[in-house]
Amino acid sequence: MGGESIKIVADNRKARHDYAIEDKFEAGMALRGTEVKSLRLGRCNLKDSYAKIKNGEVWVHNMHIGPYAFAYYDNHEPRRVRKLLMHAYEIRKLTGKVNEQGYSLIPLQVYFKGGKAKLLLALAKGKKKYDKRESIKRRDQERELQRAVREHK
Repeated sequence: MGGESIKIVADNRKARHDYAIEDKFEAGMALRGTEVKSLRLGRCNLKDSYAKIKNGEVWVHNMHIGPYAFAYYDNHEPRRVRKLLMHAYEIRKLTGKVNEQGYSLIPLQVYFKGGKAKLLLALAKGKKKYDKRESIKRRDQERELQRAVREHK
């Protein structure tokens, strides 16, 4: 079979600004039916979300999946803590890194891959204020360079 199609549902662009991303992991999510239907409608927000490791399992906190409008009963809680499905060796690797100073687990994207909801989890270190200013300055310089190249043609 060819490559599986990927449909991005939510993207956490602020995370790339606030954190220096060290490594990325793909994780499945243990979801309820109404959550999957809401995700298919694009009703997800990753702002201020984070993941924690507790008892050898990874849990994502503060991820908002809007309620499914057409649910007759038994709709889900929008900000409930959700379990991430990862291999044990990946969780052991993450546990070792997170216990080091300054590392966090930050969700970057929620997407569908081959019909299954996935979450792209980043092992990241928080940027200092001067690092953020430096990356903004670098981005602006690249933008100016691109503009000058376009005008020169």
